[in-house]
Amino acid sequence: MAPPSPPVPEGDRNRIGNSCVNSVGRLVGRSAEMAIIDGLFGTAVARGTALLLTGEAGVGKSALLDAAALRASESGFRVLRVVGSQFEEGVSFSALNQILQPLAGEVAALPARQAETLQVVRGLSEGQPTELLAIANAVHILLSRAATESSPLALVIDDVAWVDRPSAAVLSTVARYIRTGPIALLAASRTGDESFLSSTGIPTYEVRPLDDVSANELVTERFPAMAARVRRRLVAEARGNPLALLELPVSLNDAQRSERGTLPAVLPLTERLKRIFSTRVGALPDATRKLLLLAVLDGSGDLHILRQAMGDPDGLTELCPAERNGLVQVDTLTGRLVFRHPLTRSAVMDLSTSAERRWGHLALAAELPEGSERRARHLAEAAVGPDNQVAALLHQVAYSTLHRGDAVGAVTTLLRASELSSTGTAKGRRLAEAAYLGANITGDLRNVRALLDRAGRADPVGADSLAAAVAAASQLLNGEGDVDTAHRLLVGAVDHRDLPDGADDTVLREALHALLGVCFFGGRPDLWRAFDRAVARCRPCSSDPLLTVMRGAFGDPAHAALSVLDGLDELICGLHQETDPTRIIRTAISAAYVDRLPGCRSALRRVIDDGRSGGAITSAIEALFLLANDAYTSGQWDELRRTTDEGLGWCATYNYRVLGCAAQFLQGLVAAARGDSATARRIADGLISWGNPRGLGMLRVYASHIRALSALGSADFDAAYRFLGEVGTPGQLPPHMPHALWLLLDFTEAAAHSGRHSEAASHVAAVRKTDIPSISPRLAMLTDAAKAIATPDFVDHELFEAAVATPGAERWPFDWARICLAYGERLRRAKAGVEARVHLEAALSTFERLGAAPWSARAGNELRASGIPIRTVIPGAAPPSQLTPQERQVAQLAATGLTNKQIAARLFLSPRTVAAHLRSVFRKLNVTSRAGLRDALTGLTQSTSPPALEDSALEGSTPSTP
Repeated sequence: MAPPSPPVPEGDRNRIGNSCVNSVGRLVGRSAEMAIIDGLFGTAVARGTALLLTGEAGVGKSALLDAAALRASESGFRVLRVVGSQFEEGVSFSALNQILQPLAGEVAALPARQAETLQVVRGLSEGQPTELLAIANAVHILLSRAATESSPLALVIDDVAWVDRPSAAVLSTVARYIRTGPIALLAASRTGDESFLSSTGIPTYEVRPLDDVSANELVTERFPAMAARVRRRLVAEARGNPLALLELPVSLNDAQRSERGTLPAVLPLTERLKRIFSTRVGALPDATRKLLLLAVLDGSGDLHILRQAMGDPDGLTELCPAERNGLVQVDTLTGRLVFRHPLTRSAVMDLSTSAERRWGHLALAAELPEGSERRARHLAEAAVGPDNQVAALLHQVAYSTLHRGDAVGAVTTLLRASELSSTGTAKGRRLAEAAYLGANITGDLRNVRALLDRAGRADPVGADSLAAAVAAASQLLNGEGDVDTAHRLLVGAVDHRDLPDGADDTVLREALHALLGVCFFGGRPDLWRAFDRAVARCRPCSSDPLLTVMRGAFGDPAHAALSVLDGLDELICGLHQETDPTRIIRTAISAAYVDRLPGCRSALRRVIDDGRSGGAITSAIEALFLLANDAYTSGQWDELRRTTDEGLGWCATYNYRVLGCAAQFLQGLVAAARGDSATARRIADGLISWGNPRGLGMLRVYASHIRALSALGSADFDAAYRFLGEVGTPGQLPPHMPHALWLLLDFTEAAAHSGRHSEAASHVAAVRKTDIPSISPRLAMLTDAAKAIATPDFVDHELFEAAVATPGAERWPFDWARICLAYGERLRRAKAGVEARVHLEAALSTFERLGAAPWSARAGNELRASGIPIRTVIPGAAPPSQLTPQERQVAQLAATGLTNKQIAARLFLSPRTVAAHLRSVFRKLNVTSRAGLRDALTGLTQSTSPPALEDSALEGSTPSTP
């Protein structure tokens, strides 16, 4: 997502005096706005809050911010000011440093990692480069501590549309989590400007123009000698715009103000204001304009740098005329030069020549350290033609920018470096790298082909470079779904790569990760064999522990996950400190098939926030779908729909068709589980029709899973077995088939219920042989259940009970309910009606909560067959809250503090049955422990439907099997 374009300079971008303040410092006509601002600060003392002021240029937003800052200071707030800058919009963290500077003392008290991160941002440390997620976290901690340990903070931000993109991404995160501390965020932006606050959802308030009464009062206060008729004309022309009300009179001479002279026929507001600023700047001495030009180009306001760049120890005296005219001032707190209005900066630039601007950039570059980013950028601005030395500096700056998390800035810098490259080889390489970063990080596949074409024209010989291959393969896979071409391209480029002895090769590592993704979606063993050969050839240059973990846990978890799980668990434990969104995504991908996604949730949400702020879009899309994957297994199916819809919107915008298929698959599973067969069939057919011609074998697996689940829900076990047979053979777990772990229970249930008991048993045996149960508790639970289901004509209580009683089984409600249903079915057919009902009722309750109508119907039919009348299940209806009579008895006794063993003795039940009853009670009453039972039972109404049998009869009854 590209950052907003710099707006056309006009209006109230900063202050000229206080644009609607009268002679005694009171805002005119803004009592309503000040009341809202007072309420903002009052709320912030207890709970952080934010407000964005919008309005047309010159309407007085900056004056309101000035008044608000004063009011906040008087109310005990510590005020931090930020002003966006047009020139500094391209300078990373220029706005953020306006916050960090006054908090420099507090930075040292942060934890070492956060402190070092902020020191790097401030340019005071040469520590490891980081990225925006870590910076945002450090800034959030810094602000929260400052607000809670001393006094509340008021963060006042003007010209948010001109805040540099990395600072904007950080501040947008602060805005989203503003409620975590006593912090008030008040910002201003021109109506229609896109900024980092646009997507945060904070409240906005539109500042309207002044009414005629207030406008007259303001002009009268400022220009008391102006004739009434002239004042009325100006008020009519200004239409309530405070800046125009105060600036238009400046263009009038004394005769015109007193009505002794003739007023111009037309006073065009915007053009008049622009001419006023240019005139005021143009009237300054040449030396003053020269110094102001340096200040504009520098953007930091550092007087020391300005003096050095002027080359005159007394050069700062040239500021006096500009200060006297109210164009600039030196901030008494920071000692930095501040323009009172950004239009002054625009006027300075408009009145300068290209030669003067080149001189200014070179003069500033000469005063900055060798190798610094700002020096490189000034040299690039001063360059008028190819300059290989400057291009090389910018190339380095691009990757340091990338390590800080500003991928968009890195691509922009690489493109400028390519423009300054004199040789086709260097130009082509930098264009290819820009294309590669764009394809894999910034997320816009639409520009990749154009960049690669330009790289090929610049360097036809190097058109098949590894960076170009990665970019082209990403476009081929994600945009067109061409697996085979993408695979051949990557394998060929890797095979022809010259391997530096013992050197680390970042592009090579990325190529291997890209190749792994191609192999996964291709889903064929021959693709994986080529991948393994490439990895073996590239060691040690490609020695990446995360690549090894992904190969085992994601590429072939059935056979290779156990060997890498310790490494994966370590990576997941470190995600709270991980700052690279690419590593976060790859770690989470490794966790997907081995049931470790819950440990990645927080880190994935940070990646999504970064993408919403215009950062790494590709990573954000993948993070959304990984969270949706987790939502499926955890039963958060409505959240899954919201998450996948957002990601699919991004996929459509940025042309990520293959990534979108993963989301469609998850939506198809939910549709199948909930009985929406038409949607499930449409999604499965779409995956097949698009994936088969392109060699996307994984999409065929996705489609078969959807179709099989739909058939299982409707008890069509022969059809389910047929669908599953399209992707595998019972009793075999072929390598490179990670989805086999998701189909374990489906395969066994379809085979067993369709009379294929030997196939079911052989499949379970294959699962146990590869030690899949050791991968995770969920897979162990499913394996126990599958073994019990595969055993014909016998109720394996030990295995079923072990599966049902798996610790934490509530984390996987759909899987657990399916096991309860299978157990209940077996018990009912074995004429163990009482025990069967416990598990069938638990299954029914869970299925209804999930909205899984076909599965609810299956459980209901089993209960009816056992003699329990069940209401008709209506899809979408609210789940029942009533407890069965025996559940109520168990719950009431548990609420008094009795143990399961004591309850079992009193009710003549087994402790195992009591435990099953309590699990069902907890789900129905939405409580998580016995401590919550008493309150929940107090508010629970008795069921009006009488039980089919008395409790005493239920204890000993054995209903006949139909």
